[in-house]
Amino acid sequence: MSQPRYRNPAAPVADRVRDLLSRMTLTEKVGQVNQRMYGWDAYARTPSGHRLTEAFHAEVAAYDGMGALYGLQRADPWSGVTFATGIGAADGARVSDAVQRHVVENTRLGIPVLMVEEMPHGHQALDSEVLPVNLAVGATWDPELYEEAAALAAAELRARGGHVALVSALDLVRDPRWGRAEECFGEDPYLAARFTEALVRGVQGPGAGRGRGPVAYGADRAAVVLKHFAGQGATVGGRNSAATELGHRELHEIHLPAALAGVEAGAAGVMAAYNEFDGVPCAASRELLTGLLRERWGFTGLVMADGEALDRLTRLAGDPVAAGALALEAGTDLSLWDDSFPRLAEAVRRGLVRESALDAAVRRVLALKFRLGLFERPYTGERPGTYGTASGAASGVASGMTPDPAPGVAPGVTPDQVSAPQAVPGSRLRELSLRIARASVVLLRHDGATLPLPESARRIAVIGPNADSVPQQIGDYTAPQPPGSGVTVLAGIGAAAPEGTEVAYARGCDLVGGDPAGIPAAVALAAASDVAVLVLGGSSARESGTRFDSNGAAVVSSARPVDMTCGEGVDLAEPRLPEGQSALLSAVAATGTPVVVVLVQGRPHAVPQEPAARAGAVLSAWYPGPWGGLAVGEILFGVAGPTGRLPVSVPRSAAQLPVFYNGKDHGYRGYVDQPATPSYAFGHGLSYTTVEYGTPRLSRSSVAVTASAGIPALTCVVEVVNTGARPVRETVQLYTRRVLGGSSWPRVRELRGFRRVELAPGERAEVSFAVDTPTLASVTRSLERAVEPGTFEIETGPSSDRTLGARLTVTAGPGQG
Repeated sequence: MSQPRYRNPAAPVADRVRDLLSRMTLTEKVGQVNQRMYGWDAYARTPSGHRLTEAFHAEVAAYDGMGALYGLQRADPWSGVTFATGIGAADGARVSDAVQRHVVENTRLGIPVLMVEEMPHGHQALDSEVLPVNLAVGATWDPELYEEAAALAAAELRARGGHVALVSALDLVRDPRWGRAEECFGEDPYLAARFTEALVRGVQGPGAGRGRGPVAYGADRAAVVLKHFAGQGATVGGRNSAATELGHRELHEIHLPAALAGVEAGAAGVMAAYNEFDGVPCAASRELLTGLLRERWGFTGLVMADGEALDRLTRLAGDPVAAGALALEAGTDLSLWDDSFPRLAEAVRRGLVRESALDAAVRRVLALKFRLGLFERPYTGERPGTYGTASGAASGVASGMTPDPAPGVAPGVTPDQVSAPQAVPGSRLRELSLRIARASVVLLRHDGATLPLPESARRIAVIGPNADSVPQQIGDYTAPQPPGSGVTVLAGIGAAAPEGTEVAYARGCDLVGGDPAGIPAAVALAAASDVAVLVLGGSSARESGTRFDSNGAAVVSSARPVDMTCGEGVDLAEPRLPEGQSALLSAVAATGTPVVVVLVQGRPHAVPQEPAARAGAVLSAWYPGPWGGLAVGEILFGVAGPTGRLPVSVPRSAAQLPVFYNGKDHGYRGYVDQPATPSYAFGHGLSYTTVEYGTPRLSRSSVAVTASAGIPALTCVVEVVNTGARPVRETVQLYTRRVLGGSSWPRVRELRGFRRVELAPGERAEVSFAVDTPTLASVTRSLERAVEPGTFEIETGPSSDRTLGARLTVTAGPGQG
């Protein structure tokens, strides 16, 4: 008897999907678009091993299959999963294989389940390596470094049985009061787009996701779902999951470029955001998910709903059945924990949605499973050569401590057709975590003398609530860390200090609140030291006592404060440092001891100007990960130089928001009581040397634009010179500013390129940028991107507020009205 066509690995994916879909019942189809279960409810850990739960068995039986399972290996205070109850690295593949085996062998069609895992900055699982948060990644201005780290993180996820990585990439920090600022690459669409491309390439592999073969993903690569589509970073007042007041132009100019870059790079999926656009929630917006994403952009991948987002549509639709129909018809393919999509069969029978719409969603889910190779190699295995025959599935237990789980293969597939992904050495990803941390530290202010710390500083006071805490430097969406792992700033300073240096510590104050009890001791320590390193900032560290919403967001309010100042659900009305930290800064600065301020933070804090001005140096270390303390110590002592650049503008206070650099250019002069400019501008970052920039030179001062070809490419060249005594890695930035012309009001300036250049002391270099159609294109009245005739300033410089420009005239050529 010949095997079904969907079982033939040589058949085109589209044919396999068509054949399989034709064999499915309505119930089985509904099962494929659902991701209803929390993964940690699918298993229980016992003294003899991990066993699959009856709740999991029932969920599979209800739909004779399972589309996707979220967070099987997630661990954090919300899930309640700990080292005592969860799945460690040694058992990850085995438990995942047990889940997969039960689904494959106990359902009529044997369709594998997608294992969906959070990978915000490393796989959110026990024993996985943690990277610095996205805001730190953005501060490196180094997409290639991030791509390398993302590839290894994906390999780690895949080696443990995961298939799909959920990664924040599309949100922008347009309001630093928003608690999820740490999940963004920055405030700029161009910068976010470059990192989104790097993310997709790293996680999926070059060219993956396009579906040109039966398997488009390597065994050490994962499919990536980009979060969140679209405009979530623009919620009013920085309020999580709240309304947006975006117009179509703002959406297209600012909030869509990163998503488009991810789609063009081949991203497997996007997650519809919680927020609404023009009154319609993203998950129910046919205009956004079908009209724009699929029809205009040609996206063929998955659209996943955010957690319980579809149930929120009940308020519009009237009941959960109608809510599921509304989202499906709009273009949502896969649910997340809601009660609406599980009732799609009823929606079809009631005539609320066409079965053809359900078929379209199922096709996209199945296509991803085929492209991941799950029908040929549904099981992960521990290492090459461990594959045997599939067995033991009915027992519902994972081995390691209980019978069988030796990984098996699907019927009809021989062991030599299957290769297991290689385990990823933790040390390599750990090294990249440290490299990102080191590259992300931004020197905001420096008097030119305090840093690097001199050998004459024999007694160093390390003070502050963020000085000695690994949890407070690793960010939200992080699994529990093994006791004793990571390096705090205090320990990093001790490790980098010359032999014989005394490093003393005082906490000084709590992270939040205004209790001054610890300040006198800190002041005394600072006064008796050669230098004081004051480690302040914020924390997204969740605790076991934290209350959570049903979607995992922290429940925090002024009536219920916690020791968190950042993270999902933790929004601030005023992004200033807490009262106690501000008082500590003022008191230590008043001692006369040289002071270095290190801000360990997940959002830009408004630091009090007067005491900060008395500090010899101020650095920002955006949640730099578990090894960030080493990076800070190396930079303070000059073992490494600061190379980070701001991916966001730093406000003076909440009262002046918004303060992003690329607002509309209306020539506003500022408030009466404070300037309208930020404390530190987007792109800013100092080094231990000085670099001078020449005026940029264009290869042509005038070009003609045509409707068919855009503009002919030209070059912009700028000379940079290291005028100091230390080597430097300088990030040269290219901006455009529209002076005249165009169909919409121009922005102050817009980032359009950046280059990193290494300069020895006294060395000069010419840095060249291509100025082409994408460089000068803007969003037209039809919401397409095109170059419009006018006058432009092509600017270069070390930051958005320190640029020099050259004038370029763009005229209308043939075919251009």
